[in-house]
Amino acid sequence: DITDDGVGIPAADLAHIFKRFYRVRKDRGQSVKGTGLGLSIVRRAVEAHRGTIAVRSRPGIATTFTIS
Repeated sequence: DITDDGVGIPAADLAHIFKRFYRVRKDRGQSVKGTGLGLSIVRRAVEAHRGTIAVRSRPGIATTFTIS
């Protein structure tokens, strides 16, 4: 498990975050950085080793990625 206490991921976005080029929209005019490839690459690497990756997030509290 990997947990952080950042801004979190809205529930509506959780089903999409492992798709290539998908980026969660930022509120309040913040610019979105990155290409949206990072989590897609991580998922492919985990699956190439016959593993799984899952995510749980509570916006404003914590996000946890679980790799098995």
